[in-house]
Amino acid sequence: MRGMKVRSNSAEETRRFGEWLSQFLEPRDVVGLAGELGAGKTMLVQGIGRGLGVSEQVKSPSFTIVNEYSGSLPLYHVDLYRVNSEDFFKLGLEEYLYGDGVVAIEWADKIQGFFPGDGIYIILKRLDGQLRELDLTTEKNIDVGSWS
Repeated sequence: MRGMKVRSNSAEETRRFGEWLSQFLEPRDVVGLAGELGAGKTMLVQGIGRGLGVSEQVKSPSFTIVNEYSGSLPLYHVDLYRVNSEDFFKLGLEEYLYGDGVVAIEWADKIQGFFPGDGIYIILKRLDGQLRELDLTTEKNIDVGSWS
């Protein structure tokens, strides 16, 4: 596993990072996101959606648990805020992990023991005001040095 850190100075920059990250995503990739409320998890998924050509507005699926979007690849946006790891399997949410699209999971720390080893795991931390640190761990060949 490789670890990389990126700083984001605004919500829009977090979206742009997600858009940049989307170029590395393939069917069945899982992007797990963790961090406190307001850390920027949904903003990052909005950027991934933008990068995948999703024309709809990507919204947090807090109450619906999963939102599905069409783009160059399907995007399955999962929010586990109200779901525990046992419910994840009872609801059949693991089926998304074997689908034909990209799965972005907010609150992925709730299923950390079941998180795919070849996924992308990002912990978002609020540092000060709009400043965020994105701590990315993955086995994929991603060089954040090319992020600007």
